[in-house]
Amino acid sequence: MQKLRGAIIGNGFIANKGHLPAYVERQDVEIVAICDVVKARQDVAKEKIKNLRCYDDYRIMFEKEKGNLDFVDIAAPAAMHAEITHAALEAGLHVLCEKPLTTTLEDAKKVLEHAKRAKRVVFPCHNYKHAPVVKAIRHELDSGRIGKVRSITLSTFRNTHAKGVKEWNTDWRRFHKYSGGGIAMDHGSHSFYLTFDWLGSYPTSITSKLYNLEPEKFDTEDNFSAVLTFPTGLAHLNLSWTAGVRKVIYTLQCERGAITVEDDQMEIAIMKTAAKGAEGYNDVTWDFEKKMISSDWMDSSHVSWFNSLFDLFKKSIENSDYVSQELKESYLCIQAITKAYESSAKNSLELALSNEILSY
Repeated sequence: MQKLRGAIIGNGFIANKGHLPAYVERQDVEIVAICDVVKARQDVAKEKIKNLRCYDDYRIMFEKEKGNLDFVDIAAPAAMHAEITHAALEAGLHVLCEKPLTTTLEDAKKVLEHAKRAKRVVFPCHNYKHAPVVKAIRHELDSGRIGKVRSITLSTFRNTHAKGVKEWNTDWRRFHKYSGGGIAMDHGSHSFYLTFDWLGSYPTSITSKLYNLEPEKFDTEDNFSAVLTFPTGLAHLNLSWTAGVRKVIYTLQCERGAITVEDDQMEIAIMKTAAKGAEGYNDVTWDFEKKMISSDWMDSSHVSWFNSLFDLFKKSIENSDYVSQELKESYLCIQAITKAYESSAKNSLELALSNEILSY
């Protein structure tokens, strides 16, 4: 089996704790180089992989490693994603990119165009799809026993923003020049692409509200709420970096039942047919099923989900699927995020969303 040869750009928390350990265990991947502006972070990576070649400039790495690489894994701050992706495509490399794909809609469109032109895969790290409990939700919906989803609520609570490594700007996510935005930019993609999947369609409009509890310290928001209108229903999103607990709570209201997820706990409510001749909702009863599906939500590296994600990236490479549905959905996530910022700035005005990119 020929191994895919890769390089990582940005050995921060997610690369070092989430990506590298998974690569080390895989038999079909070899990480041969790493780029980080901080030597200490290079040294941390070399503790995991012997003979790793290290760089502090990705342009120099692409030049020196010409012919030695098949793909690059971009885990640098979000504001750098677009420029690094273009440079990687110019170097003839496939790209696995942490979310968000880019921080502007214009940049996202240019990435799709470049991937198609270069005939190289650009694949977003939409890793929440690969959480075991999220896979269990998809399995339950596919069974059809509770019918189609009508509305969903996704709440993600964190007691702080995701901190970077101590060697370089630990709070970079709270500064717009590095992150492109706060919790909506950093975490919004996860909620958006799950809504696409569960409602089986794409949103046509959004209204939102953003808030920053610490404007004297940071210039990005730490709380975000939005309502998205779909042809098939509504989605309500709540994200917070100032919550009193770290927790994920999802609810899906369906035609004949509902699904509630609280971290690893999953409850399925199945509507029972009312007695013949009965009238009114009070005559309806439900059966409840409860399951524990270990998904390691408390481990923010989500390393246990990475192999499933990388398998899809590898499949896209094998199938020459350069502009995959996954990549198009990452564009739609950026559109929703940027429109959310615009909506909030306009007193939560409802704004239209376009799905034209799906025919690209």
